[in-house]
Amino acid sequence: MIPFSCAGFFVFGVVLVLVGANQADLARTLELDLAKSGLLGATLALGIGIGVAGSGPLVDRLRRRRLFVGAALLAAAALLLVDASMSYERALLQMVLLGIGIGCHETLINASVSELYGADAARPLLLVHAAVTVGAVLAPLGMGWLAESSAAGDSSWILSFRATGLAELALAGWALRVDFPAPPAAGAAAHAPLRAVMSPALLPFLVVGFAYVGVETVLTLFALPYAEGALSLSAESGRLAISALWLGLLAGRLTLLGLPVRLDARLLVAAGLAGGVVLAGGIGLRIQELALVYAGTGFSMGFVFPLMIALAAERFPEARGTATGLVAGAAAMGGFAVPWLHGALGDSRGIAIALLALVPWCFAVAVAAFVAWRSTPQ
Repeated sequence: MIPFSCAGFFVFGVVLVLVGANQADLARTLELDLAKSGLLGATLALGIGIGVAGSGPLVDRLRRRRLFVGAALLAAAALLLVDASMSYERALLQMVLLGIGIGCHETLINASVSELYGADAARPLLLVHAAVTVGAVLAPLGMGWLAESSAAGDSSWILSFRATGLAELALAGWALRVDFPAPPAAGAAAHAPLRAVMSPALLPFLVVGFAYVGVETVLTLFALPYAEGALSLSAESGRLAISALWLGLLAGRLTLLGLPVRLDARLLVAAGLAGGVVLAGGIGLRIQELALVYAGTGFSMGFVFPLMIALAAERFPEARGTATGLVAGAAAMGGFAVPWLHGALGDSRGIAIALLALVPWCFAVAVAAFVAWRSTPQ
């Protein structure tokens, strides 16, 4: 299960940076400004939100192999059917469908790993979520190489999307041979969605997810326009910054994985504070080494998402799929709303202001995590 989960999350990481790493070519082909680029990435996050939250009850009840295969085929179709003549509206629709497919994968993997390891699931989840960052680190480098070497010119982004679609098809085939954990008994899960929604204990995790993924998504989407517009650097510097961000996330997750410390919400408090300070200094001072700023932010907040998921699953052990789906759904909503807001802010006030305005979201992670720690039985 772990090798398959790592492979699934590797492809998930590639999908997360598809729009950001190809932003320049997409903007030229589809005639996008910053607000429309932000909405394109936000729409992917909206689809992920629908997928992760909507699939939670299904993961707690239905056979998981069929669910994974169906979601993989949906994602593959959305990726393989892109073309240079597609309308902006069609692009938005395909991003929603792609997000629904990979969002279902996320909830299914999170719930399956949590059920296999129970109260000790935090470190296995850190490991499989590290694969997300590996995919997101390597993908922009590969896409940059495609953009420079391909005869397709501004349409080289199509090759990136279709190659990722083939990877989704490969995952669907692999899933047919994977033994997924059986869903909980119907009686145990029958009232789980209601309890997860109604419990105040879930609210801080929802806020952490919303704020964190909002920051992560904006940094990924707008690295290229910030590098070119505010720092007068090349597009390649923007792609390198995206890879550096996700390399920092990977390093943060692997570092925590090896530390003999208690994994609780206090670590999320520290991550939010540290990420806000690094981002405020790097963007506020217009530091030219953008990759260094992005790497530092990524390292500071690298373990937020997997630890948040693990703690939510531990808090609601009888309905891990529903609880983790709702938290990841709130995170995806942050990935939808925050880029849209900051894209509009970038068009009106400048891209540097749009990135600097991410600092309060980092501090929101810290505040919500503190509330989660105080309200969790020790």
